[in-house]
Parts: sequence; structure tokens; C-alpha cells
Amino acid sequence: MALNIKWTKRAKINFGKIVKHLESSFGEKTAKAFVQKSFVITEILSEYPQIGSVEINEKKVRGIIITKHNKLFYRFNENEIIILNIFDTRQDPKEKRL
Repeated sequence: MALNIKWTKRAKINFGKIVKHLESSFGEKTAKAFVQKSFVITEILSEYPQIGSVEINEKKVRGIIITKHNKLFYRFNENEIIILNIFDTRQDPKEKRL
């Protein structure tokens, strides 16, 4: 059974920023490809929530690579996947905020 997917406000904002950056720097085609890949990954997570690597064990935070420059952080319970943040891996790790 697929779990529901819920996005936090921070994750939505960062996702939007990444899409705008990709669109302005690399074009609409690249931005659309990123959006499509992101949603494919979230759909896979809804079926197999444990596939991401454990990032912060005590907070039950997991991560999964979307592209070589973007990583999605999430946690899950028996009902839903909560997308916590999408992080550009080229940034300072202290900015990750989960």
C-alpha cells in the first residue's frame, strides 16, 4: 500500500527555488526534467519508504539523491512520507536544516 506524501513548507519553498534556478540557468527542459524526476522518486518512496539512506538516526531522517546536486530528506510513519527539505549538495552542510 502506497503511503501519502506530505511536503513541509520549507521543502516546497526550496523545491520552487531549485526549479526557478534551473529554468533561468539551464532552460525549461532541464527544469521540467528535474520536476519529473523528483516526482518519480517521491512515488517510489511512497511504495518503498526505507530505500533512502539514514541521515540522522535519532530523528529518523532519511535522504535520497534526486540529481548529483540535489538531495531530498524525509521521514515516514505508517501513514505518510513527510518531505522535510531538498538540499543543494554544493551548499554548506550547516544550511541543511531538517
